[in-house]
Amino acid sequence: MNALPSGGVIPELFRGLFDDAAVFPPGNLPVAEAVPAHRAHRAAWYAEAVGPFLCGAGRLGELAAAVSAGAVPGAAGADDSVVAGDRPLKVGLVLPGGSIELAPALAAAAPFELAGAELATRDAAEAVAALDRLLPPDVPAAVELPRELLRGDGLDAVLDVLVDSPYRAKFRTGGLVAEAFPNEDELAAFLTGCAQRGLPYKCTAGLHNAVRHTDPETGFEHHGFLNVLLAAQETDRAAAAAVLAERDGEVLAKAARALTDRQIVVIRNSFTAFGTCSIAEPLGDLAALGLLSSPSPLHQEDR
Repeated sequence: MNALPSGGVIPELFRGLFDDAAVFPPGNLPVAEAVPAHRAHRAAWYAEAVGPFLCGAGRLGELAAAVSAGAVPGAAGADDSVVAGDRPLKVGLVLPGGSIELAPALAAAAPFELAGAELATRDAAEAVAALDRLLPPDVPAAVELPRELLRGDGLDAVLDVLVDSPYRAKFRTGGLVAEAFPNEDELAAFLTGCAQRGLPYKCTAGLHNAVRHTDPETGFEHHGFLNVLLAAQETDRAAAAAVLAERDGEVLAKAARALTDRQIVVIRNSFTAFGTCSIAEPLGDLAALGLLSSPSPLHQEDR
């Protein structure tokens, strides 16, 4: 059985899971505030849970200015690189405009440590070709297609293109309107389609909380990231949908505690990360469920 460590150590199940999407909706934190907040996350006891700073292609200049303004004088590379303390800022590029944005975004991201690229497209094969041509070979990437193209036979066709590439799939699990949230069966189709092919993926939007729930203010049905983690090991669509539908946090926490080391490897090789505009919120949920031992309180201002 997997024993959850104490003392604030991040369990393997959650390491690198939370990509910092603070500047994206619904958080919309100004870049000038998001950069020092990200630096604080990377220096905190929970740093192993935090992925790269996600930035849209159109805001890289703004990001460079914000990071340079806070660079430490005399730090290694401070004159020709933007650094967080003595470390280059790890940036994940988000390219909603597709492959046409890739070359200029890569040039604009040169001062940073490029942690990945996420490319939205309507043509998976074209996106793969552009990434093959332009992306440095050691940089990971994910390809996102509109959900309407991932229904029925379209899902299999897209996943078959990606499984023959070095790139992950990316799936949108929420947004600013109710229609942006897929139901359990739609998400289960994506997860199991990837699992059957051994295709890794990341998710984005709507996964701030660990457990599936109805937002009391908007009425939107939110998937829980803990539900998605547990469903990631399923290859049967109905079984995955049942896990995604579970609303009892204690049931999910018990299942997470029972995972073997091998199961955790399978899960995280599949579900690699998700973008969240809050880092404190998902960590707070895990602590409340007894899945994370926090040596210090998590506050809203830590987001």
